[in-house]
Amino acid sequence: MNKYARLSLIATATLAMVACSKQEQPAENQPASAPKAAAADSAVVKIGQVSPMSGPISHLGKDNEYGAKLAIEDLNAQGVEIGGKKVKFELVSEDDQGDPKIGTQVAQRLVDAGVAGVIGHLNSGTTIPASKIYSDAGIPQISPSATNPDYTKQGFKTAFRVIANDVQQGRALGEFAAGTLKAKKIAIIDDRTAYGQGLADQFEGAVKAKGAEVVKREFTNNTATDFNAILTSIKSSKPDLIFYGGMDAQAGPLAKQMQRLGIKAKLMGGDGWQTPEFIKLAGEASDGQFASSCGVSREKMPGFQAFNDKFKKQFNTEVQIYAPFEYDAVMVLVDAMKRAKSTDPKAYLPEVGKTDYTGVTGKIAFDEKGDIKNGAVTVYQVKNGKWEVVSTVGGGADASAAK
Repeated sequence: MNKYARLSLIATATLAMVACSKQEQPAENQPASAPKAAAADSAVVKIGQVSPMSGPISHLGKDNEYGAKLAIEDLNAQGVEIGGKKVKFELVSEDDQGDPKIGTQVAQRLVDAGVAGVIGHLNSGTTIPASKIYSDAGIPQISPSATNPDYTKQGFKTAFRVIANDVQQGRALGEFAAGTLKAKKIAIIDDRTAYGQGLADQFEGAVKAKGAEVVKREFTNNTATDFNAILTSIKSSKPDLIFYGGMDAQAGPLAKQMQRLGIKAKLMGGDGWQTPEFIKLAGEASDGQFASSCGVSREKMPGFQAFNDKFKKQFNTEVQIYAPFEYDAVMVLVDAMKRAKSTDPKAYLPEVGKTDYTGVTGKIAFDEKGDIKNGAVTVYQVKNGKWEVVSTVGGGADASAAK
């Protein structure tokens, strides 16, 4: 009896396996190739984003990342089709800590991950060395914030920026300092980064061309917080104005220490510290200080209000500075893909250089080097705890106030 029982159980199990196997077979009107065909009509496209999301300027790095995230969300909500395929975009975000060595490491990581394009890096010091890696891989790179001219002077066909460079910014600031403010004796400090020193060099050339005297040229680093020795040295030369080439994490303490030492000179700098964070760090010492931003004022940006409303709702924070440019950089990449009818970097790279796009920040078109054409620079001053526009140069704006 046990023998027959075992045979019966084996037969039952065999029948069950056959039945399951038949259920897994496709129905007659559903060919086995259908799922593959559906997959062939859609694609996931990875876009890289690099900024310093840890360290002293992590607030700026997150600001950039948020701009990219909003762009990706908007594109996916639109249901973009490229070359007859539905495309879902995926953001691959990396933290370069503002360190050139780490910048090259994460650049290679993005290349290995198969990204179709890269938005970044934030700092010139990380953007420039990373650009060689993207160039070698043939991957388009658009920086929303790197302003050092050397980035696009290398001749890489993959390198672009949607913001004015330091030749334009340094000239605008220098002419404003010596021309509009009538500063005669100027002291200059920089943080010795590719951005800070590069901008300070351009500013120095511009003020000298306008007849001003540079009475002191000092330098620090991008992690310093104590500037008393430098400022004490500068104080004896009695400057009308002190220029600082660097970021807000240092500019804030610098302004406070100027006030504590009784230095009456105005402080001026570039886009690296034209931020809400500078006002927060400097406190009442921020009042009356000047800094520039690359681009027209937010009031004149065609899409800023809608962008800002969405940004605040999504992230519950204020735009620092570069998020709108980051958003536009993503859109420019995808616009080039649409025109090329391909997400393959080799196919759409030539279209990036032909860009004629109006985004949140305004009109974007590139020259033969990859720089934005007619890049604007706006000078601001802190009044009653807020940045207020003083004048704008370039970008089709009235530049008379800065001449």
